[in-house]
Amino acid sequence: MELSELLKPEAIRASTTSSSKKRLMHDVAELAQAAYGIDAGTAVEALLERESLGPTGVGHGVALPHARISGIEGCCGVFMLMDKPIDFDSVDRQPVDIVFGLFAPEDAGVEHLKALARVSRLLRDPAVCTKLRANHDAGTLFTILTEDEAMKAA
Repeated sequence: MELSELLKPEAIRASTTSSSKKRLMHDVAELAQAAYGIDAGTAVEALLERESLGPTGVGHGVALPHARISGIEGCCGVFMLMDKPIDFDSVDRQPVDIVFGLFAPEDAGVEHLKALARVSRLLRDPAVCTKLRANHDAGTLFTILTEDEAMKAA
């Protein structure tokens, strides 16, 4: 699964100022609504419910909040770069400034896990995260997030 299949350029917010984890979840849900038509209320509820099972802050300033939602066609994602890192109860206790929210159909099964693994693999790369943090243009961020696909295709 390629990131360009999960993420639209309009699902990227280059400069986000959320004051808390809960507010950030609302922002992720609102961006998903704007980009994909997912109901923001349903998305927030699903994200918070998933988060109650364990934090999705995976370390090194990265969070991967994700949820399954009935009524959506396939997996889709939103990306946010925070202006100021916030506490996210991450596994390494580091504040988060890179957020990739992932939404999947309720019955997605393996597709959801593959999408999550793909995003996680990319954002574990310190070089990619450094590039993301150095850019505050949504188009450039989209290019960085999908550039390894373009290199494979070349």
